[in-house]
Amino acid sequence: MAETALADVLVEMADTLVDDFDVIDFLHVLTERCVQLLDVSAAGILLTDQRETLQLVAASSERTRLLELFQLQTDQGPCVDCFNTGQPVSVPDIRSAGRWPRFTAAAAEVGFVSVHALPMRLRAEVIGALNLFGVEAGALDDDKVRAGKALADVATIGLLQQRAIRHRDTLTDQLQTALNSRILIEQAKGVLAERLHLDLDQAFALLRHAARNRNRRLSEFAQAVVNGTEQIPGAPEAKSAR
Repeated sequence: MAETALADVLVEMADTLVDDFDVIDFLHVLTERCVQLLDVSAAGILLTDQRETLQLVAASSERTRLLELFQLQTDQGPCVDCFNTGQPVSVPDIRSAGRWPRFTAAAAEVGFVSVHALPMRLRAEVIGALNLFGVEAGALDDDKVRAGKALADVATIGLLQQRAIRHRDTLTDQLQTALNSRILIEQAKGVLAERLHLDLDQAFALLRHAARNRNRRLSEFAQAVVNGTEQIPGAPEAKSAR
């Protein structure tokens, strides 16, 4: 992994952290960059809400989203353990780990064999976990682990700094807004998937592309799609969005 590639991603993320950045889009970009930079198959992010309950806020693919949701529903898995302990959890081969039997079965069903979970923390404060999934067994090398921690740290600092910039906001308020936005986005994905006969990954890519083209916040545009006040014409174009 080239150091310049990591530097470029860190600069990209830092540039995104303006006063009114789109939290959901920022975190989704983070999952994409993890896949590209760390040579993993997928990535997901779990954050706490105002009740200190873990919630899924970003995933690089639909199967990742489903697996992360399964972890939350069963309260079992390496990503949950990472958040609860505040320590990294590395599982080179889930099949031989002898832990989390329900998670192991669910991971196998969607094709994941290895997982590496990194805490999103600043000092003693843990706000979530960045989770990296692989379709082949094997540990991440030290350089990739350090790069993953750097990316998790940048995201954590950005979220915590946003609280300081907005004196009237608290971190939990911001994260709750992000979680509410995620619900709207999932609804909009479903609308587009049904209307344009797409899978959910394609629907999200199309939604995100259209929001950016219109210079709209992702959550606001998703609300408009759900309400029917915004249309995304052209099913053939949608199918080529991926």
